[in-house]
Amino acid sequence: MAARRRIAGLLSAAAVLAAVSGCGFMEGEQPLATSSPPEVEKIRIKVGVLPVVDVAPLHIATKNGYFEKEGLEVETVVVQGGAAAIPGLIKGSLDITFGNWVSFIAAQSDETAKDVGGIKLISDAYQAKPGMFLILVKGNGSIRSLTDLVGKTIAINTLNNISELTTKAVLEANNIDPKKVTLKAMPMPDMEAAIERNVVDAGFMSEPFITRAQRNSGQIAILDAASGPTSGIPIAGYGTTGKFVEQNPRTVAAFQRAMAKGQRDASDRATVQALLPEYAGVDRDTSKLVNLGQFPTSLDATRLQRVATLMKTYGLLQTDLDIEPMLVRSGDR
Repeated sequence: MAARRRIAGLLSAAAVLAAVSGCGFMEGEQPLATSSPPEVEKIRIKVGVLPVVDVAPLHIATKNGYFEKEGLEVETVVVQGGAAAIPGLIKGSLDITFGNWVSFIAAQSDETAKDVGGIKLISDAYQAKPGMFLILVKGNGSIRSLTDLVGKTIAINTLNNISELTTKAVLEANNIDPKKVTLKAMPMPDMEAAIERNVVDAGFMSEPFITRAQRNSGQIAILDAASGPTSGIPIAGYGTTGKFVEQNPRTVAAFQRAMAKGQRDASDRATVQALLPEYAGVDRDTSKLVNLGQFPTSLDATRLQRVATLMKTYGLLQTDLDIEPMLVRSGDR
C-alpha cells in the first residue's frame, strides 16, 4: 500500500512538473533546458523590401526557418526604395527596412530620424560587382554612347539614393556633366516599359530587371554604374531606428543572426536563382541569367565609409559624416 502511495506521489509530481514547464517561472527560478526559440521583445516584425536580387538572403532565411528558430515572424512590406521606406521607420509602420546606404546616410545627416534615435544600420546586404548595376536604353533607339545621354532623362527608383550617387559619379568620370542629365523617380519594375514607350530615355536597373529588359525588349546597357570610381561600392543593407534598437535589443540581435545565415547561404548561386521567380516576378529562364553581386556577412565601417565620402564628393552630403556610430553589431548589446 505504501509503495502504491509512493508511486502515485511520483506520478503527481511528474504531472505538476510537466504543467509548470509550459508556464512562467517565479522570480529567481531557472527554467528547464528546452529547444524553444530565444526570447525576443517583439515576435512579429515588419520589414521593408524591394523585389530585387539584393534581398535574396532575407527570403532564404525565411524559407530555411532561420527567423523562426530565432523566435521571429517576419512580415515583408514592398517599398519603392530606401528613401521612401524611412518615413515608415520613423512612424513605426516598419520595424526594419532594406534600403540603399545612401538613403540611410542622408537621413542620418539631415537628422530626419532624430526624434526616434537616428538611423541605425544592423545588417549588410549587397555589394556591387560588374554588370549588376546598369543604365539601359532602347535596343533600337538613338542613344549609342554616353555623350548621347546629355539632355536626356534617366529613370531611377528614388532620388537621393545609391542610383543617383553612382550615376553622377560615373558620368563625371566619363567627362559628362551630371547636371545636363535629368533624373526621374520611378519604380524599377516599371522602367522597361517606360523606356519602350519613350516616357524616359534610359533606366537605372539592378537585377533581375536588367536581364528581364534585355531578354524581353532587347534593351542594351549604355553605362555600368558600378565601375571606375564606384567599382565594388557597397550597395544596400538593413536599417532601423535607435529607438527600436533600444527597446528591442534581443529582437535586433535575433534578426542579425538569422540574416547572417541567409547572407552566407546566398553565396550559392543556385540557392538565389531558385528563389527569384517566387519573389521578384521573373521566369526561371531569366533567373538563370542574372548577374549577382556580393552578399557580405558582416558590417564593416571602413567599407561603408566609402559611400559617405563619395556622397560628400558629389554633393549628396554637405558635411562629413562618421559611419561608425550608426552601426549596431551583434556584439554591441
